Amino acid sequence: MEEGSMGALVPAVKSEVNTGSSHDLQWGSGDRNTVEGGRGSETTDREFLCPICMQIIKDAFLTSCGHSFCYMCIITHLDNKNDCPSCASSLTTNQLFPNFLLDKLLKKTSASQALKTASPLEQFRQALLQGYEVSVKELDTLLSLLSEKKRKLEQEEAEKNMQNLVEFLQCLRKKKIDELSEVQNDVKYIKEDISLVERHRMELYRARDRYSVKMPIHGELTGSKSWSSSSINRDNLLVPSGKSQGIQMKEASSGLSSQHTTSQSSLAVTRKKRVQSQFNDLQQCYLQKRRQVANPLQNLDKRDVDSSQREGYSSGLSDFQSVLSTFTQYSRLRVIAELRHGEHFHSANIVSSIEFDRDDELFATAGVSRRIKIFDFSTVVNEPPEVHCPVVEMPTRSKLSCLSWNKHTKNHIASSDYEGIVTIWDVNTRQSVMEYEEHEKRVWSVDFSKMDSSMLVSGSDDCKVKIWCTKQESSAINIEMKANICCVKYNPGSSNHIAVGSADHHIHYYDLRNTSQPLHIFRGHQKTVSYVKFLSNAELASASTDSTLRLWDVTRNIPVRTLRGHTNEKNFVGLSVNHDFLACGSETNEVYAYHKAISKPLTWHRFGAPNVEDSDEDGGSYFISAVCWKNDSPTMLAANSLGTIKVLVLAP
Repeated sequence: MEEGSMGALVPAVKSEVNTGSSHDLQWGSGDRNTVEGGRGSETTDREFLCPICMQIIKDAFLTSCGHSFCYMCIITHLDNKNDCPSCASSLTTNQLFPNFLLDKLLKKTSASQALKTASPLEQFRQALLQGYEVSVKELDTLLSLLSEKKRKLEQEEAEKNMQNLVEFLQCLRKKKIDELSEVQNDVKYIKEDISLVERHRMELYRARDRYSVKMPIHGELTGSKSWSSSSINRDNLLVPSGKSQGIQMKEASSGLSSQHTTSQSSLAVTRKKRVQSQFNDLQQCYLQKRRQVANPLQNLDKRDVDSSQREGYSSGLSDFQSVLSTFTQYSRLRVIAELRHGEHFHSANIVSSIEFDRDDELFATAGVSRRIKIFDFSTVVNEPPEVHCPVVEMPTRSKLSCLSWNKHTKNHIASSDYEGIVTIWDVNTRQSVMEYEEHEKRVWSVDFSKMDSSMLVSGSDDCKVKIWCTKQESSAINIEMKANICCVKYNPGSSNHIAVGSADHHIHYYDLRNTSQPLHIFRGHQKTVSYVKFLSNAELASASTDSTLRLWDVTRNIPVRTLRGHTNEKNFVGLSVNHDFLACGSETNEVYAYHKAISKPLTWHRFGAPNVEDSDEDGGSYFISAVCWKNDSPTMLAANSLGTIKVLVLAP
């Protein structure tokens, strides 16, 4: 638009100053040549073409026979032939002469062509530089037009800038109004919840007062009766009676009450500090749950609704109270038992997998020692370390990478190994029931379906996922992918859906009824996905060598949260889930526990450093290699690369 406006000015000026001067006639005639004499121009241009390259002659040279060529073209031609390309006359390099006149004409023609293709303003500028005569009046007119054009352009530019500024401010205003509305709603929710919590707290205080009033009366009655029935204690010492007995009881009660109050106060301070340290995550969790309740599209669980109606809470507040109570309830991992998986400082001690059976009575371990060991959990916890021996031990042909108990048949367990074999074992007979050998490389992961006890899935370095049925010898379904498969897992609520973690940094979620493409690909990890586990039918957790755990919603296909704190850059360090909690290992020889609603670790425990002087390896090279929660329990098993297995429990 601007170029068109400027171009329209030049012809107008040219028509006004067309006084018939030589410069004016030359410029005007050149212009008419372009419009009316196009055919003649083409003929003229054709005369300037080199007969060899058919381009405008460059560095013209004339032959003795009167023809002109580009210097490089004719020299190249004469290297092969000694004749003129135009007339075939005999010709040598000594018969070539510079054609200065043609070169001059070509330069003028080139300048003229450039002027023709230039903008009208550039043409006018070139005309002035070449001596085009303009009167003072004509210059004043031209300057006036240019000034007006400049003012108009500045005006348009200013209007555009103002429009951009207004649009930005309006967008910012809308965004801030939305934020303000959201904050106002949040404040309203907080006020409502504070009122509900305060009312409920007062009810608890009144109930406590009623209880404390009843307790002394009940204590005096039962106390006098029991004490009078026996006047001698266990050490055959006379027990005081009457008033002195009441004083002693009161003093004892006072002492116990004082100790209890001190303990409760200390616990409250500890919990308050933990809340403050994770305040931002807790705030985000509360607001997210509270806003979800306000969303009419949010489907609420009936149990939560009944609970909230009973307590007068909204389901969002009830959910957050559950998160807060479980989060502040635990502050450490306490060791309740420990056992050795093999000899000290032996590389074959690495435990690759550790799994509880269906009833949490037995747990199995496997690794590079080429043995599956089954332990009785109660014996490990309750008996001294000297009797911590496996109840079942089964040798295998190759190093093992993963174990999976059958969720229905208690005595069946599946294993995957480094030779690509998936084996189903009968723990009672200590024999293999079925062996699948279709994988071409190491199998990293195997998992039994919870919904269909006859189905299991495996993933391998051969980039294949295979679905097996215990009723047939060959694979039922084969899924070929583009990268190594590191982990596979059935959805606990479906026998048709599996999650696959791959070296391509993604999690592929498949419906086995149509494996041509995944239902969804979850992207976010920066390195290989080493583990996938389901917290529920809709919640999926993944671990990666990018030192993060990630939570995903497989029903809405969205990321939920990223958990950070442990270190994992190259090894399989284990991942286990248990409703609200996750556990994983670290390459710092520590096991970490997370709450799913908080992005930072809940707590962690470091395995004791071995006597490095007796070891062939550096003490810093040890890492946690496997973890497993006990179902519906704060208890977990954790093993490290040294072969140490610990039973840990979340504690206040």
